[in-house]
Amino acid sequence: MMELNTLRQFLVVARLEHLSRAADELRVAQPSLSRTIARLEAELGTPLFDRSGRLRLNDTGRLFRGYVERSLGELDAGRRAVAEATSEGAGTVRLASETFLTLTGPLAAFKRAHPSVEVELHWAAAEDMARHLRAQEVDLCVASQPIHAEGLESVQLLEEAVWVATPLDHPLAGRTSVTVDELAGQPFVSARKGHWQRRLLERLFTARGLTPKIVCEVDEPTAIADLIGAGLGIGLVPSFARRTSISAPLAAVTVDSPDCRRAVTLYWGADSHLSTAARLMRTAITGWDWIG
Repeated sequence: MMELNTLRQFLVVARLEHLSRAADELRVAQPSLSRTIARLEAELGTPLFDRSGRLRLNDTGRLFRGYVERSLGELDAGRRAVAEATSEGAGTVRLASETFLTLTGPLAAFKRAHPSVEVELHWAAAEDMARHLRAQEVDLCVASQPIHAEGLESVQLLEEAVWVATPLDHPLAGRTSVTVDELAGQPFVSARKGHWQRRLLERLFTARGLTPKIVCEVDEPTAIADLIGAGLGIGLVPSFARRTSISAPLAAVTVDSPDCRRAVTLYWGADSHLSTAARLMRTAITGWDWIG
């Protein structure tokens, strides 16, 4: 009979597709983890991984992973529901996002209105959010790029233009608009791979058979404006950040492309049990004045 610990270990191996890294994350010996996966495959009567060269989750493994994620997610949701029903506290809400700069206002208002609710914030790439929601590892996700997955519900919060920001003395600074072709060869300050700004930059260039010249890659997107202002390059900046958080002296130029936009969207699992705290957070985020 499958043990919960075995299934949890399988999910880590399936996510990393690397036994030694999975063993390190789980803090177990690699030979022990390898035997655990082998026993699981023997119980199911089929391999879950391809082992020719690098370890890869096969089609059967991907099928099984979906059921495991949903099953363990339901168990965790059940524990939280029982804890909520038997507790006098307001509970906990777990929110994942690619960036929390956009959410500073509604989060502050939520904590003022519900000081007893514990808020857990998790950074996540948009490509991982559907998995986190299916496994009920988080309650809500906010993404600045579309998530194409079944079993999710969503509300669009904000749709806005994204600009090219330049230092004030840059040759493009006096322009009202610029084409993507004109940006080819320009040095870009960019967020790391997976972040919506980086994905948008790559999509704009790839659509024209170009590759952006990235001279500076940062883990903290809020540093992009400061690095642009310091003269290290140019970069993409959303309208929201221009209005609320950028203090560096920059020029903003319209990109002559209808695709240079972002849509900020709130997602949650269609079949998930949302706690009272999560429902309160969903109401606070969707009811926030995103235009003002």
